[in-house]
Amino acid sequence: MSQPAMNKPRPEINPVMQPYWQGLCRGELVLQTCLDCDAVRFPAAALCPRCHGMHSAWRRFDDGATLVSFATFHKAYWPSFAQDIPYSVIQVRLDAGVQVYSNWYGQPPPLPTIGMRLRARYEPLSEDVYLLKFEPAR
Repeated sequence: MSQPAMNKPRPEINPVMQPYWQGLCRGELVLQTCLDCDAVRFPAAALCPRCHGMHSAWRRFDDGATLVSFATFHKAYWPSFAQDIPYSVIQVRLDAGVQVYSNWYGQPPPLPTIGMRLRARYEPLSEDVYLLKFEPAR
């Protein structure tokens, strides 16, 4: 598993997305949901992209997911990632219905397969920031 480095880019945590980041720190997947049509949205927004409703709430979801795509980098485009080469960026569809980009938790599986089931892991970047990563479901 790669070691978090303080010189790596850190996520920008704005007030709109703060409940999501707070959930990760607790080991929970918390996403914004439209109270008018029940659509889950990520990232959070003032208006629902499906019904344009303005009423929303944050709900906890199961953290299962499916691998949609991935790319493995063999060159460090940013010096702070040189220690991680090779590393993969993965696109997953959460069981909640939205897609996110992430990384593998620990070592990637020997042969990642599109459609493989994944489970979320919550990796600390610092005391107050955790990252959502994934590993194969067991």
